[in-house]
Amino acid sequence: MSILYTRLTNIIRKISDEFHRSFLFTFIFTILGFIENQWVNSYFKRFYPDENFLGFLNKNKILKNHIFNPLIVLFLFALFLLLSMTRPSDSLVVTLIIAFIGFFIGCVVFPRFFLNDLRNIINFNRDDIYSIGFCLILVSIVFFFLCVGSVGGIPLIKPSIRYLLKPILTMPVFLIIPGTCLVGSAYLYDFQKKVISRSQVRFRFLFLVVIDCAFLLLLGYRTPLLAAFLIIIIMGFYGNIVSLWEVVVGVLIGIGAIIGIGYFRSLGEMTITSATSPIYTLQSRADFTLHVLNLLDFIGGNFGHTHGHILISSIPGSDLGPRMMVGKLIAWRSEVTITPTLIGQMVVDFGKIGVFIEMLLLGSILGIGFKLMRLTQNYFYIAIYALILTYTILGVETGILDIQVLLYFAIAIFIYLANIIKCKN
Repeated sequence: MSILYTRLTNIIRKISDEFHRSFLFTFIFTILGFIENQWVNSYFKRFYPDENFLGFLNKNKILKNHIFNPLIVLFLFALFLLLSMTRPSDSLVVTLIIAFIGFFIGCVVFPRFFLNDLRNIINFNRDDIYSIGFCLILVSIVFFFLCVGSVGGIPLIKPSIRYLLKPILTMPVFLIIPGTCLVGSAYLYDFQKKVISRSQVRFRFLFLVVIDCAFLLLLGYRTPLLAAFLIIIIMGFYGNIVSLWEVVVGVLIGIGAIIGIGYFRSLGEMTITSATSPIYTLQSRADFTLHVLNLLDFIGGNFGHTHGHILISSIPGSDLGPRMMVGKLIAWRSEVTITPTLIGQMVVDFGKIGVFIEMLLLGSILGIGFKLMRLTQNYFYIAIYALILTYTILGVETGILDIQVLLYFAIAIFIYLANIIKCKN
């Protein structure tokens, strides 16, 4: 496995180096270097609030030490359920209790038995990680232009053409998110080694967010945009790059962006009027999604109905995607995609028993990742944790059903298991 990794990273590094030596990228990085220098030495920086701004936030130990603890998933899931105007059935209430207990045991109890001796953790080469991230961003940019060309316009400007986008072209665009994560982690490493200053790494993180916004926002997607934004915030917080008050403000901006994009997109599609409250789009989505979950819980029962077919349908080439299968199950319409929440797939595939096991596994992955990140402060493990926590948070509504997201979790599991085995030897 190490030989395969070495050969693969060597090829990727050569590709990355060739692009960096090209005239176009030399020109781009020269301009960015100039802008960064102006940013670092800007007179106006002194007017920006310091780390002690909104100091009362720092006095809150829960926010300061546990704002991105894995248990935030349960908090947000509960908050999402409270947004809905639909009452969960008695059976669903039992399912939710089982899910919450399983996740809590996984993220709080299980990690105590692993990685208690971190002298032998696996360390990754900074240049390898940067090159992989850089190449992923390049691939995503290429496919962005293919997407725009295939529909003959920009979906943000013409919302109706968004539904003409083909998954085979849009899925590679979302590689900009792990690409941003890995490139950002490389910059974090440089900051930790004092190769670049805090101001420089903050500028580079901000630039990565701008790049993500420029491509993802134009396609009219909210969830991937929020993913990129949230990853940078989590990495910045645990890398001591952003302050707690910036995290709180950033999260509020992110929520505002979700509400705003959804509101104006709904206006453009004439599904609401300008007299409708902007927060109604969130409430209606939560209401509909909980209604779906009620139906899935009824179908799944204690032992499940589809027995893994929803999860397997995530594999490219399947006749129906997982959210289309959900649509067919509850509405007999296979041409629509329906978000089933975090536990929707679990309950309809394997019932209440499956919910407990899958939530236990999910909690264990996040709990072990959180422990490894907090104890090592390693740039790469901060990035991996930020990536999987972000998609778990977003999965509260959408579910963890996309093949690329499942791949991220598979890679994280492999890396964490490899560390557990190595630390035991």
